[in-house]
Amino acid sequence: MINPFYEPIAEVIRMRFLRQLSLALLLAGILLTASALIVSASDVTQAASTGEQIFKSKCTACHTIGGGKLVGPDLKDVPQRRSAQWLTDFITDPQKMISAGDPDAAQLLKDFNGVMMPTLGLSTAEVEAVLSYLQNPAASAGAGAPVVMGDPQRGEKLFRGAISLANGGAACNACHTVAGVGFLGGGALGPDLTKVLTRYGGAAGMAAALSTLPFPTMQGIFAARPLSPAEQADLLAFFAQADASGQTSFPLTIWLLLAVGIAGASGLFGLMYRYWPKQSESLSEKLRRTETV
Repeated sequence: MINPFYEPIAEVIRMRFLRQLSLALLLAGILLTASALIVSASDVTQAASTGEQIFKSKCTACHTIGGGKLVGPDLKDVPQRRSAQWLTDFITDPQKMISAGDPDAAQLLKDFNGVMMPTLGLSTAEVEAVLSYLQNPAASAGAGAPVVMGDPQRGEKLFRGAISLANGGAACNACHTVAGVGFLGGGALGPDLTKVLTRYGGAAGMAAALSTLPFPTMQGIFAARPLSPAEQADLLAFFAQADASGQTSFPLTIWLLLAVGIAGASGLFGLMYRYWPKQSESLSEKLRRTETV
């Protein structure tokens, strides 16, 4: 037992110990909470940084954040306008949502001249990173960049392949056609680019598309062979000229192919009419005709 004389002193020591223990536990709790917040903030920052890189490489051809519409809508504050699940589904597979009849996706397709967002092939983690960036964009992407117009004649030659692309990419007409370019037009793998500026919302939208060429079928060709700034400007000028011409390439190509087909078939039937009767003679008929002569 403690001597009654020392009991007040013992009580003071005990109270001091409890206060110090409480203070230590409080400080430990604060440190643990701060550490968790720092780790969480670091994860968010890292995800946003990754999302920014993905956005700049795959999205800035069609979208800005606060810079206005391009090929697609301005994405400023889009996390407040759409649910996280809707954005995740649309970024993952926009064509699936449109095919499923999602009304918001269908309205976007209508609002932007029928230009459908391509499926970018992003993983779940990449989509989450993009959403993290859209929630906390470090800076507006693609906003306010001046559009430089180049030489439309040189742009046409680049399109046709008469001038090779500096980094070794394939000529545009291997996959695309433009009204009035080439006797039989160009390739049919990609869309007709005669009115591409109208579809992409003007020169700014097309300039952004040429700068990154983000479409999956083009990435395999141009990811390591990007267009130079001068080539982008010249092609943009050529597309602007073709857009303003009012020509359409589809009917001309069809009628030309039809005329060539009819001419070829007529020539073939003419040869058959002239030479087939002789080929169909029997051996006896040939001998009889020879003896008569």
